[in-house]
Amino acid sequence: MSPLLRRRPSVGIALAGGGFLGVAYELGALAALSESIDGLDLTALDVYVGVSAGAFLAAGLAHGLTPHAMVRMFVETELDEGRFDPASLLRPAWSEFGTRLADMPRVATDIAGEVRRGLLHGGLGTAVWRGIDRASTLLPSGVIDATPAEVKLARLLSEDGRANRFDALRPALRIVATDIDTGESLAFGSPGTEHVPVSRAVLASSAVPGLFPPVDIGGRSFVDGALNKTLHASIALQEGAGLVLCLNPLVPYSAGPAGPPAAIARRGLGAVLAQTVRTVIRSRMSVGLEKYRATHPDADVLLFEPRPDDATTFFTRIFSTASRRGLCEHAYRQTRADLLARAPTLAPALARHGLRLNEARLADPQHALVREPTHPLPRTGRLGQAARRLGYALDDLERVVRLSQHR
Repeated sequence: MSPLLRRRPSVGIALAGGGFLGVAYELGALAALSESIDGLDLTALDVYVGVSAGAFLAAGLAHGLTPHAMVRMFVETELDEGRFDPASLLRPAWSEFGTRLADMPRVATDIAGEVRRGLLHGGLGTAVWRGIDRASTLLPSGVIDATPAEVKLARLLSEDGRANRFDALRPALRIVATDIDTGESLAFGSPGTEHVPVSRAVLASSAVPGLFPPVDIGGRSFVDGALNKTLHASIALQEGAGLVLCLNPLVPYSAGPAGPPAAIARRGLGAVLAQTVRTVIRSRMSVGLEKYRATHPDADVLLFEPRPDDATTFFTRIFSTASRRGLCEHAYRQTRADLLARAPTLAPALARHGLRLNEARLADPQHALVREPTHPLPRTGRLGQAARRLGYALDDLERVVRLSQHR
């Protein structure tokens, strides 16, 4: 569609990263937003911005996949042909290991030369450090290959009338990645980049340095889009969005004055690194949000994220279906509670854009997102798949009826 014919964007969404944890949390929050804000269709917004794990969800929404449909794919992993189980989407980066192994003879020769020069000019200590420095080039640029995830996403975005292309979409979809050689951010989907497959851009945006090798696109190497900014909500504002819904699943944990000390240091390196990354991300995002108030005073930028004392989100281990289901349901309920608590400030902001916060619906404690099947269903074969699809259809019907009671 020609840019001149596209309706000027008015409502956009910006989704931050957070790995599989972020996907589970953001899906729960997105489902809560879609059910609780009258007039909001998350598959019919004007601009979508996705960074890292948030890029998967932004691409799905822009292609017409509802939050509830993606809950089944990314969290429930029940439908065999649509499942996105982390264990099946990741594999060792064998090509990286092979490349480094092939370099070993040459690097060994270089190490020997560095050691000799170190001994001649600085002694044993210098020789050791020179050797270690040269040996570090044998480390792979990433240890996990996410190609299966790219293949799965490409298939998903190409079926049922969809197309795995930016220029085939009505809304503006922007997937942000970082050029590792320049440190600059690039928003795929912007003019000049529409030819890149959406799935390839998502893979690049999600390539966390050290875990995933950089992704080659047009001879350039791209990694995680969060290196420069957490949300890149400014892109939605630049596209003309007057209302931007922002989701960030990563906040530093603090038990607060009423709770016990977090004792992060005693929980090992993983917890320390997680707290460090979250602290940097949240601090940087706060600066950005303050800047938006000055640069776009007429726009409404609404942020949704976990509370600092949300131990469930911080300490969840995400590589099991049960933990993903639990976190998704937790995020759904917490976001509903947040919407209700912030109703006095959120309602006027939403009303300025033709949306209404349904407080009666939010006050209903019967709402749930992730449910255990009422009756055991066959899990294999055509009968099992048909039974599960029927069960999901009945769940959808029940949800529609329940939501309509509070209109």
